[in-house]
Amino acid sequence: MCGITGYSGQQNAVPVLMEGLKRLEYRGYDSAGIALQGKSSLSIAKCRGKISQLESVLPRRMKGRAGIGHTRWATHGEPNDDNAHPHVSADGRFAVVHNGIIENATPLRARLEAHGIRFASETDSEVLAHMIASIDADTLIERVRIALGEIEGTYGLAVIDAQAPGQIVAARNGSPVVLGIGDKEMLVASDVAAFVRHTQQVIYLDDGDIAEISASGYRVIDRQAVTAHKQPTSIDWSAETYDKGDYSHFTLKEIYEQPEAIARTIKGRLDNRFQTAHLGGLNLEPREILAYRRIRILGCGSAGIAGFIGARSIEQLARIPCDAEAASEFRYRNPVIEPDTLYIAVSQSGETYDTLAAVQEIKRKGGRVLGIVNVVGSSIARACDGGIYLHAGPEIAVVSTKTFISTLIAFVLLGLHLGRMKDLSIAEGRALIEALEALPDQVSAILQHESDIKTIAEKYSDIENVYFVGRNLGYGVAMEAALKLKEISYIHAEAYAASELKHGPLALISPATPTVFVLPDDDLLEKNLSTIEEIRARKGPLLIVTNAAGERLERVRKLGDDCILAPQIRDLLTPVMMLLPLQLLAYHIALLRDCDVDQPRNLAKSVTVE
Repeated sequence: MCGITGYSGQQNAVPVLMEGLKRLEYRGYDSAGIALQGKSSLSIAKCRGKISQLESVLPRRMKGRAGIGHTRWATHGEPNDDNAHPHVSADGRFAVVHNGIIENATPLRARLEAHGIRFASETDSEVLAHMIASIDADTLIERVRIALGEIEGTYGLAVIDAQAPGQIVAARNGSPVVLGIGDKEMLVASDVAAFVRHTQQVIYLDDGDIAEISASGYRVIDRQAVTAHKQPTSIDWSAETYDKGDYSHFTLKEIYEQPEAIARTIKGRLDNRFQTAHLGGLNLEPREILAYRRIRILGCGSAGIAGFIGARSIEQLARIPCDAEAASEFRYRNPVIEPDTLYIAVSQSGETYDTLAAVQEIKRKGGRVLGIVNVVGSSIARACDGGIYLHAGPEIAVVSTKTFISTLIAFVLLGLHLGRMKDLSIAEGRALIEALEALPDQVSAILQHESDIKTIAEKYSDIENVYFVGRNLGYGVAMEAALKLKEISYIHAEAYAASELKHGPLALISPATPTVFVLPDDDLLEKNLSTIEEIRARKGPLLIVTNAAGERLERVRKLGDDCILAPQIRDLLTPVMMLLPLQLLAYHIALLRDCDVDQPRNLAKSVTVE
């Protein structure tokens, strides 16, 4: 959600901070600002709006070799100049940028106000600046450590002191913070994207860590002031992977990157000798796997929908009962953690707070959790007992496209791995592997029909309500397609299982309410055609996405007002083929409605607060 960046080194910090903020724009924000250390005081520039607006208010002579920056996604207090970060102590000495929520901000604020402190904002974050200023300690890191001892809630933060030149203190609890080690310079950010052009050597802070950085190096302590020894790791992604290239939007670029993303997800994981999937990162022996009697998948948003589809893939391949649940609800119902249940946490960023909290709850109760994440070294990846990295590459647009598809592939690989330990035959394993190997080229073929989908989008761009309908795996596709459309075009879109349409939603079918029907050519096609007839009888416009062929396709074409044809493929991979054209449909409808495709209103890429 919010983004943090910080720099200490030999360069002027302003260009480095601004570059970092621009690379964090994808996380979603409504205001931005920077604080810079001068010779004896701090310089602050901040405002509501985009980073381009911040650039317009930056003083021309604003220079310094250490500073911090922030993009804010409003939680406490509306988006305005006063509520924008950084926040400064009353004496102007300390500046703070903060991600997360301070749950006891109200009593702390009252206490500070009782001592004469006047607040300049409505935010919970400003409390930190005044608390740090009120503490009597010899060093900035000690001030921060003592202040954080009184904080309840989550934080990723960076602090500078006008009287400690070149020094930045950062801390983490539930919100990501990463250090970057450069050549006679150090950086700090909430995401490596902020400084990937400067270094690929990083240190991920854990909850409770407090770091002090300067141009000469770093040190990390825990809440008890005990030194925490951290080893740097290398990241594989380069600065170029965070650029749009020749594409007009990151969303479109990432849709077109899906063939390569799929290829990376399956690379090195297909075992043609035993017709299975090789997933060494699970850290599970076959005997352990066979002992599990149930699988539960947890995720939020698109990750949760991917879990819904993945549960059905695993159940079909491995014949293990499997279900999916929203991680955001899971931990609040005092869940029963069973020793013979394997839990799987799904998160693109690996930082989704609700999912991380669910993982921690499961592990606290003795459960085993695997992770399916994209970002190596992320909080969820480190908290889990093992798992699968997607290797889809950086995803900059707020909405999930290529990571969603890669997650579906990861679940198929997991289902194949588990299934071959149970009852899945060699022949079935071989057929699935061949289908997976052919998938990148088939996805590329779908993308060649973008112009046809754009034409269809023109017919539906003025609608205000739409239903997405499907059965079984098709229902999962309908849920994700509806979410994509509402996220980036702001059209009210709802998904329903086709079997549920007549149990209520059919009342709203009318000539003004189109239905997008996900129609695989499977053994449920005849039942789905009956549901389509019910929609037609109510004069509801129909857009059908199908991979039917021959006589069946002709029947489908006669029933639909519009038809998008996807290639035929094994049933478990049909969600990939069906969803791609619907991603493009949502993209082009959003463009026609003049929406901000990459950064939809009110949304953030990495949701690191409750």
